[in-house]
Amino acid sequence: MNLYRNLRKLGWQASMTGLARGPHITRYYMYDHLGKVGQQNSFHPGRTLSVSHSDRLAEVLGIKPSELITADYPEHNLLALGFPDSSFDYVLSDQVLEHVEGDPYKAIQECHRILRPGGISVLTTCFINPIHACPKDFWRFTPDALALLHQNWSDIIAVGGWGNFDAWSIVQDGLRFAGIPHATWHPLHKIATHNDPLWPIVTWLIARK
Repeated sequence: MNLYRNLRKLGWQASMTGLARGPHITRYYMYDHLGKVGQQNSFHPGRTLSVSHSDRLAEVLGIKPSELITADYPEHNLLALGFPDSSFDYVLSDQVLEHVEGDPYKAIQECHRILRPGGISVLTTCFINPIHACPKDFWRFTPDALALLHQNWSDIIAVGGWGNFDAWSIVQDGLRFAGIPHATWHPLHKIATHNDPLWPIVTWLIARK
């Protein structure tokens, strides 16, 4: 089986030679979708908090931080962020919520606390995913679960998920972190952009305080 998978990996890699590529398979559709949400909303510049290496979300959404503050674990904990109330315009959290060692609702409320009125929280997380300890892995969230956690926010701008069963074959071939070709004819592109709502691998939500 390993030989078979290695040969498939080599074949995939050869097929992508010379092609422009984007994010890897569990980010490709999600980042493209979030980018379109950003274009539709034209988010203004503002003071931005990036939780645990989530800076990329600002670029994806077209947010131009007037100031970018990082809050990386373990120096900072999403359950108790050491910032004053109403001190940020944006809070970004990319694949962090599943690693919170405690009540996820408390983490969401902490994001709400530090946002200014009208401020935006952008978070991505996962649902169908192998255990990945960074340092530990606790939670999984459907789009409905994310919406429920934000039910008291003034507006849910976007909520959704991406995944399909075929994507796991690509992961098993050793291409979990290989950039996906932008060429629409390429089989990897077709798999990365096909969305089956019954098999969400990653989920996301954008909410306004």
